[in-house]
Amino acid sequence: MRSIGNFRRKERSVFNMKIKKQHLILSVIALCSLLLADQYTKRLAISHLKGQESFVIIRRVLEFSYLENTGAAFSSFAGRQTLLICLTTLVTLLLVWKYLTLPGGKRFVPMRLCMLLIISGAVGNLIDRVSRNYVVDFIYFVPIDFPKFNVADIYITVGVAVLAVLLFFYYTDEELEPLLTLRAKNSPD
Repeated sequence: MRSIGNFRRKERSVFNMKIKKQHLILSVIALCSLLLADQYTKRLAISHLKGQESFVIIRRVLEFSYLENTGAAFSSFAGRQTLLICLTTLVTLLLVWKYLTLPGGKRFVPMRLCMLLIISGAVGNLIDRVSRNYVVDFIYFVPIDFPKFNVADIYITVGVAVLAVLLFFYYTDEELEPLLTLRAKNSPD
């Protein structure tokens, strides 16, 4: 009887490994798709908006207008590319590590999706900083004179906002405690 129980445990373990591998492959495909969309829109902005007047989408509401942003959100840290590249890389690596150590199962799918959005946005802007020394911003929300932003910024903003709602209203404290530590889930106390 012992050998049958051990066989079933090994069989479940192999099945779980296959599921994790499939989820990882799907995550990489999603990440690449999000990055592709971000980089494509930035290329369009460079080729069609750079040196041009604003392209009005909805009069007095939404425009496309080219900007080379050498800073971070709201142009903070302008001109400090090395610092921004280092910070973005560290935060992205931490998020990837946390993503990989999340428990399996459907319960954490919403958190995974939020983290994918945040990671995609961070990497999308990091690609710009490394390759161009600035981030291409081009979306301008006119009514509140909001700073220009890009698709990667939308990923980050939506990911963080939904993650905040999940953390406050969806997940229990017991579910979150192991996730909010810097230890790997299998490490000793």
